[in-house]
Amino acid sequence: RVMTTTRTLLSLAEDYLAERRALGFDLRIPGDQITAFARFVDATGHTGPLTTRITLDWVQGQAKYAKPLTWARRLEVLRPFARYLASLDPATEFPQGAIFGRSHRRLAPHIYSEQEICDLLAATRRLAPHGGLRPATYEMIFGLIAATGLRLSEALHLRCGDVDLDQGVLTVRNTKFRKSRHVPLHPTVVAALNRYVVVRARHGAIDRDTLLFLSSSGGALPTRTVHWVFQRLRGELG
Repeated sequence: RVMTTTRTLLSLAEDYLAERRALGFDLRIPGDQITAFARFVDATGHTGPLTTRITLDWVQGQAKYAKPLTWARRLEVLRPFARYLASLDPATEFPQGAIFGRSHRRLAPHIYSEQEICDLLAATRRLAPHGGLRPATYEMIFGLIAATGLRLSEALHLRCGDVDLDQGVLTVRNTKFRKSRHVPLHPTVVAALNRYVVVRARHGAIDRDTLLFLSSSGGALPTRTVHWVFQRLRGELG
């Protein structure tokens, strides 16, 4: 393959993303960033091989948050695309090494005590409207995550048919590695889910394919909304 000087970087990015997606890669967020980078480069009028300078102009100048961790993550997203460009044109330049430090830095997790979890669940029951779907939903989501270790995204994607209350088992579908798994439930969690289902049934059909957790409007609960409620309750509890 040879990169011609007449092609825009955006057209090359589209080819690259199409190839990767055809191989089964999910590139929603990286794809958006690579496309934004290609548009930026084309808008400058740059032609010829990719250069380190123009890459850093985008990585640092176009970042929403001006900090090394953000820059490092943006470089990490572009690196596979740069390798693709280098296979078309060996004159392609790209910053070498971790010039802004590591792109993935783990923060020490906070391990919640049993008392903290009980306080959090008690706080969800005080959410408005009293006795409605909203407080019941957040109590169940936070309680289920604490009891089973589910990821938030996994909990929010649960369908009513994924919950077998007779056997005390959850089926979590399409997990991080595109597999499904079965999660055994403690009897206290089964009892809590039985109580939740009674409330949930007043606000929508309990069919196999309907979502277990609904927003007050009857739609899917956005992840950012759940995060916001969690942060608000955590702030109230101190």
